[in-house]
Amino acid sequence: MELLRRNPRTILWGLLPALLLYVLFVIWPILRSFWYGFFDWNGLSQPVFSGMNNFVEIFSDPIFWLSLKNNLWVVLASVFFQIPLGLLAAVLLNGQVKGSKFFRTAFFIPMVLSTVVVGLLWSTMLNSQAGPVNALIMLFGVGLNQTPDWLGNPNLAIFTLCGVIVWQFVGLYMIIFLAALQGIPDELLEAAAIDGATPFDQMVRIQLPMVWPTVIASVVLCISGSMRSFDLIFVMTQGGPANATEVMATYMYNKTFAVSQYGYGSAVSLVISVISFGLILVSRFGLSRKEEE
Repeated sequence: MELLRRNPRTILWGLLPALLLYVLFVIWPILRSFWYGFFDWNGLSQPVFSGMNNFVEIFSDPIFWLSLKNNLWVVLASVFFQIPLGLLAAVLLNGQVKGSKFFRTAFFIPMVLSTVVVGLLWSTMLNSQAGPVNALIMLFGVGLNQTPDWLGNPNLAIFTLCGVIVWQFVGLYMIIFLAALQGIPDELLEAAAIDGATPFDQMVRIQLPMVWPTVIASVVLCISGSMRSFDLIFVMTQGGPANATEVMATYMYNKTFAVSQYGYGSAVSLVISVISFGLILVSRFGLSRKEEE
């Protein structure tokens, strides 16, 4: 801050090129995409202004509402599993725990793998005919006549994908919470232990309140990432079977590129942004009030 006060013009001029590039290649395309949401456009011909017709069609399409429901399942699974499991792993692996470096690396490896690789890996493992998961179920599942069709059963597929998404990203939140926990003074925990606080008491009464701002930031990150879920779902199911795993991003992709409704796809992207922003505001408001209590 002191450096900024002394040389504000120099720093601003230094940031200006990056800011211009960001506006040109990020902000402007986003705004232009939102603008095309009010047009009937196939990507080639001249756009024709259609007002709110695209949005009326979106909200009258049952596939859109199915994709929204599936997206909310992904959000709920991510928030209520990725963050608690990441926090629990961070607490357990914080400090000089035997094998902690190995387990930190093992938990974080899925995060650095390509999502396409993760999708192909789990598609193979969950294959209903020759996948190792069903082979293990048949080996140990006494009395089972049929194994689950993890990705082919419309009632099961979206929950299977939620499990894979949680598996891939829980390591990210473990690293985030590890960084926050390592900022807590050891003297504070040692004093609590001397006073008779158990490790569980230390986690609930000291560690969790002190990393609560990090929890809020992680929830926002989790929601925004979940609302943009696309690549893993597209690789594993492409929204099938029978739209059972369609989420809003795959719905937008199919409408934009499969049937060349670029104006409609732009309208869907605007709807996704508004819903994501609303969920983030609600979560921040609820978590901030809990922090004040």
